[in-house]
Amino acid sequence: MRVRTLSKHSKQLAVLAVGVVAGAVVAGGSFAMADNSAPRSDKQITNMTTEVAQIEAYYGDTVDANGEHFASPDSNYAIQVNGIEAKAEKYLAKQIKQGKQDKHGKNLKKAIVLDVDDTALSTYNYEIETTFVYNPTSNANYIATKTMPAVFGMNTLASWAQKQGYTVFYITGRPEAQRSYTAANLAAVGFPAAGASNLFLKNSAAPPAYLTCATPTYTCTTIQYKSQTRAHIESLGYDIVANFGDQYSDLSGGFAEQTYKIPNPMYYLP
Repeated sequence: MRVRTLSKHSKQLAVLAVGVVAGAVVAGGSFAMADNSAPRSDKQITNMTTEVAQIEAYYGDTVDANGEHFASPDSNYAIQVNGIEAKAEKYLAKQIKQGKQDKHGKNLKKAIVLDVDDTALSTYNYEIETTFVYNPTSNANYIATKTMPAVFGMNTLASWAQKQGYTVFYITGRPEAQRSYTAANLAAVGFPAAGASNLFLKNSAAPPAYLTCATPTYTCTTIQYKSQTRAHIESLGYDIVANFGDQYSDLSGGFAEQTYKIPNPMYYLP
């Protein structure tokens, strides 16, 4: 289950609120003093309406004739993403001629890894439609019926990397049941093909053997699932030169030479 919140800031406030309630109850059912880390005034909390307006301004909210919301290509979001991509392309270009070998002296194949939601594909319209409240049913229906646009420039970067000899892998927290929709959406907006060998989705019902956190019951955190999947990719003879994600949990856990954080103020996934 994925838990989304309006932003990391809002999540921190929510954690504080839970901490106050949990910390207030002591032995015998009596109550202790409130946690001093909790906001003492509403002025210490960003108003939700203000925060949504700031997010819309950052993305350059644009509405089409069908009422669909899109980020603007000249928004501050797009500018920031393009700057990150430029640095990544420069780094990837330098690594093309610098080969690595495994412990047996065999040359490793070069690869990059992309997360899907808000790294490769933009969920901005879905977030606006649901007021930034994730629901697995509405999200599944959205993925099955709509084509999400590419995050600005990521399709171009991925295609360029493929032409330079990099294999493009996708690791997403989407469930296995959404494989066909995910692959079709990626192809529709210009990403390298996502097939059975390079698109990894979460399969808690029949997890792969390389996920040590999945047996005897599936207990994988996002960091465990994604890092162990990257470890599996490397075990197949690849050197993951760069790993791209919009969440720190996409990037933590190793098995990548360089990581690139794509901005996402809409939600936070631990």
